[in-house]
Amino acid sequence: MAQRAVEHLRRLRGGAQSHLMRCEDGFYYVVKFHNNPQGLRILANEMLAAKLAQTLGLPVSEPEVIEVSEWLVERSPEMYIQCGNGRVRCAAGFQFGSRFPCDPFTSPVYDFLPDTQLATVLNLESFCGMLVFDQWTCNCDSRQAVFHRANGSGMYIATMVDQGFCFNANEWNFPDSPLRGLYSRQAVYGGVVDLRSFEPFLSRLEHLPPDFLEEAASCIPPEWYEGRTDELGNLLSALEDRRSRAAQFIQECRRASPNSFPNWSKHE
Repeated sequence: MAQRAVEHLRRLRGGAQSHLMRCEDGFYYVVKFHNNPQGLRILANEMLAAKLAQTLGLPVSEPEVIEVSEWLVERSPEMYIQCGNGRVRCAAGFQFGSRFPCDPFTSPVYDFLPDTQLATVLNLESFCGMLVFDQWTCNCDSRQAVFHRANGSGMYIATMVDQGFCFNANEWNFPDSPLRGLYSRQAVYGGVVDLRSFEPFLSRLEHLPPDFLEEAASCIPPEWYEGRTDELGNLLSALEDRRSRAAQFIQECRRASPNSFPNWSKHE
């Protein structure tokens, strides 16, 4: 069931030209539209990737289908997409939304923390889990995360965002590279000493129930992939086949970028 958007707040940075909106459930969502510059399948990718990441216990934003009315678009002057030859209005209908991790009016959200503060991130181990996930899904974008304070304390919580370029964006194929998914701050991998540091995520991926891919895909509105169920089926089959290779992907990542894991035993 879709959440209905009731208020447009502001345009956001980024290639998809997302918008921050309030919905009828009282939460705020980062909304990506049908006519975003990165392509329609970005919406399908965001939904599928978020559902799969949640199944692995990773801290991604809650995904939702957001219904945006023509009435709201017409009455919100900032609801537009900037194109090379001008502006177009944001599309009405069912869009993708990821729930904002906190109240945007009372809690600041940071897209960068210095290394000295990364030690205060309560779920820092999730970056290892997301590396497993990004290698499995062939995320062709850099790993992105945002941080907000935990209940007003001095500690932070990381939320993993922007999964639209998983499955090689609109291509739905897997041009693997060992450097896929690495976060730009190597300090998040300071606790990695061997392959066991990527548990429990490797084991969770290997032992997920057989129908988890179909359940995740069932949440995607068919118009987000133009009803091409055969191509969606091929994507799910490829993901199933890749599950058993996750540990291999991590080992290849380590060999390609050993400096990213300074404490990984050289004698393993």
